[in-house]
Amino acid sequence: MKSTTSSRLRSIDILRALTMLLMIFVNDLWTLTDIPGWLGHKAASEDGMGLADVVFPAFLFIVGLSIPLAIRARLKKGDSKWQILKHITERTLALLIMGVFMVNLEHIHADNLPIPRVLWQILMAAAFFLIWNAYGQNWKNRFQPWILKGTGWVILLFLAVVYTGYGNGQETWMHVYWWGILGLIGWGYLFSALAFLLLGNRPGLLTGVFILFMLLNINEFQTPFGFTLKLVVSASNLALVMGGVVLTSVMLLLREKNLIRFLIPVTLAAAALLMLFGFLTRPVWGISKIQATPSWTAICAAITAIAFALVHLLADRAGWYRWADIIRAAGTSTLTCYLVPFFAYAIRDLSGLTLPSVLTTGIAGILKSILFAILIIQITGILERMKIRLKI
Repeated sequence: MKSTTSSRLRSIDILRALTMLLMIFVNDLWTLTDIPGWLGHKAASEDGMGLADVVFPAFLFIVGLSIPLAIRARLKKGDSKWQILKHITERTLALLIMGVFMVNLEHIHADNLPIPRVLWQILMAAAFFLIWNAYGQNWKNRFQPWILKGTGWVILLFLAVVYTGYGNGQETWMHVYWWGILGLIGWGYLFSALAFLLLGNRPGLLTGVFILFMLLNINEFQTPFGFTLKLVVSASNLALVMGGVVLTSVMLLLREKNLIRFLIPVTLAAAALLMLFGFLTRPVWGISKIQATPSWTAICAAITAIAFALVHLLADRAGWYRWADIIRAAGTSTLTCYLVPFFAYAIRDLSGLTLPSVLTTGIAGILKSILFAILIIQITGILERMKIRLKI
């Protein structure tokens, strides 16, 4: 086991890698036909979950798992709370900027662009790499990072200037249709990181914040307080991240008191309570990712907590972690891994490459998408070895 102040934990990295593998896989399902419906998203009007409906909330929960370890590591290094607050703010802004650009890509009016849509997409992803790459000493010996970062910002400015899109049935400039996947992560990270920074490693108080976010999520449907309060995005996002924060906070406290043997029972008990809440309230709101119902929030948090307990037993307790080496890069260079498909799909569009229908249908298609996800992770690993790795 690692020390209580370690900023990395094998089980968290592996769970993050597994979730990213699934995220790339389900994001590629649109290229397939004749596949089981349970693999994809359920419609907003349906009461239930598909595999794709569990992946993003799991990622949010894992974001929360990392927050206490990261903040404690910075404090141990000597950073002040103001320095950590600055880092939290910068990280949030980076996620929001990337999220908004990606959302506007979905609404782009290609016919009115001075450049092809696929080039706009490539330049957007390339700008993200230029701005937020982790420039180590090898880079600094050959380039001036500020020039590369500045070039990235100029590219984003250019893309914003030439942008036209559709909104509400008419042509429009860039705006926030919604915050995008990265933006939702950003808001969840911001509120949860601030809670841990202010309250410290106090599981009881942090659990109170989690309950508050769950109540706000309920309030989005039932308004039991007589008023509606929304912290920018659905409180479901905040609750999922905060759930991960609470779990790691409990783990740290148990370690300090030499009671780590109770982590798995405590985790499973909490997961059982969340699962019970989710299914008992299902008749009230239904289970829906699109609507972000409290039942869905609780069940997804429970599923991820159980998954963490299993991976923790394997990787941290039993020391069995080599099996995850093939997807390791997805857990250590996660943002890089998320952006690589933007290049892959763009290259496919530019090349005009299409696969035979037999490879995009049924079981063969599913295997194709699994292999595609693994390939993306291997490319991420190559980039990591080349010192190309986004870090915010």
